[in-house]
Amino acid sequence: MKLPVIKHLTQFIEDNDEDYVIETIETLENLTELPSLKDEELDVIGELISNMYGAIEVNKTLKEGTPKKEALNSFMQRVMGSIDS
Repeated sequence: MKLPVIKHLTQFIEDNDEDYVIETIETLENLTELPSLKDEELDVIGELISNMYGAIEVNKTLKEGTPKKEALNSFMQRVMGSIDS
């Protein structure tokens, strides 16, 4: 997951609608079922999906009233904590 990408997607959700990102995730997840995709391509799609799910999580925190910087940092700390475990 990349914080700049999540931050950008979070701004997109704020400016538009979360539904766009959810529909994009569904499209990308469907695309992963294509048997001719290479491992590298699947990795890229997986990274995009992860970042989109991250932006949705950050957006939920923002809706609860958490400031954007704090929401982003808190999310990344949770991600890093789960990797370290």
